[in-house]
Amino acid sequence: MAAFTPRVFSGIQPSGGLTLGNYLGAMKRFVTMQDEGKFETVYCMVDLHAITVWQDPAALTRATRELCAGFIAAGVDPSKSILFNQSQVAEHAQLAWIFNCVARMGWMQRMTQWKDKAGKNSQNASLGLFAYPALMAADILVYHATHVPVGEDQKQHLELTRDIAIKFNNDFGVDFFPETEPVIEGAATRVMSLRDGSKKMSKSDPSDMSRINLTDDADTIAQKIRKARTDPEALPSEVDGLDDRPEARNLVNIYAALAETTPDAVLADHGGSQFSAFKPALADLAVDKLAPISTEMSRLMEQPDEIDRILGHGAEQARALAAPILKKTYEIVGMVGA
Repeated sequence: MAAFTPRVFSGIQPSGGLTLGNYLGAMKRFVTMQDEGKFETVYCMVDLHAITVWQDPAALTRATRELCAGFIAAGVDPSKSILFNQSQVAEHAQLAWIFNCVARMGWMQRMTQWKDKAGKNSQNASLGLFAYPALMAADILVYHATHVPVGEDQKQHLELTRDIAIKFNNDFGVDFFPETEPVIEGAATRVMSLRDGSKKMSKSDPSDMSRINLTDDADTIAQKIRKARTDPEALPSEVDGLDDRPEARNLVNIYAALAETTPDAVLADHGGSQFSAFKPALADLAVDKLAPISTEMSRLMEQPDEIDRILGHGAEQARALAAPILKKTYEIVGMVGA
């Protein structure tokens, strides 16, 4: 197996409405991996993925800038990580076409996200939505990324990325693309709704009280946590006591992730407490961690030219990594003049 530079790639769709789930499930880990110094870190606003379903152009522009502001406000440092939007680096789409010709139709049809998003109306879904996983594979492999922090809902797509890399290497008798490893960890990798602990926190939920938005101010954050759905029982002293208590488990996990500790440690401190005592403690912690992010995002959004400059510079850095990998891919495939 060839030696590959330890490199992280991950991306978020700029579809608007960043939530606590985005922060705890992705952005916070992006910052940790950046600051650990073990990897080169490449983070992307995947706007090509966003348009696999209809996007209002003006809204997409704003959402891309807001996402960039969110990355930076959360601690992603453009001087330490490469930060850019996908459409500025053409190599993503170019490698995706190669992978469209490597991947098999049956592989794509098995993707649960395709089934969920296309549903019974699959004949009217875009070809881009069907081919989405091949573009995701290209996003990762055009940088020879060795690790990808992902949520459970994207794990299948990363397994497909590994399948595409293996098939390409086997088809052409090379050891060129790495078998990228998923990084799935953290107490609140999957943050659930504040109104229904069985459902993922989502910006598409009709109730704004179901989620904490990264643009919420301190008072709104505190109010949403205090009004979060719970059950009448006290918190248990051990994690096993959270079984069949999804709302309680969700709030404990959120506390653990924000405090950078474990659910066991949270329950060691708060076991036996009623939610009337635990919720204010969680609200104070959330405001302490999240209100500065909201404030910094607002400041950055007043400087769209600066955001565009940061994204343009990041795209130049990304192309410097991606271009030689794409060129070598073309040579392996047999493209003349590559």
